[in-house]
Amino acid sequence: MGVPKRKPSRSRQRMRRAYNSVLTLPKLAVCTQCASPSLPHRVCPECGFYNGRQVINVGVAA
Repeated sequence: MGVPKRKPSRSRQRMRRAYNSVLTLPKLAVCTQCASPSLPHRVCPECGFYNGRQVINVGVAA
């Protein structure tokens, strides 16, 4: 098993950990029915449509 010969410097550790801030969030797509932002390839949480047809019934909040 490979074992490090030396302790990584603070600079190297911080460079490795700083990469997490570069990662991006998933992009949002616009729903074709209600024009609200939603994740692509998923049912719209606002209207319940997916691929042009209604998949789930979404009740109106009172």
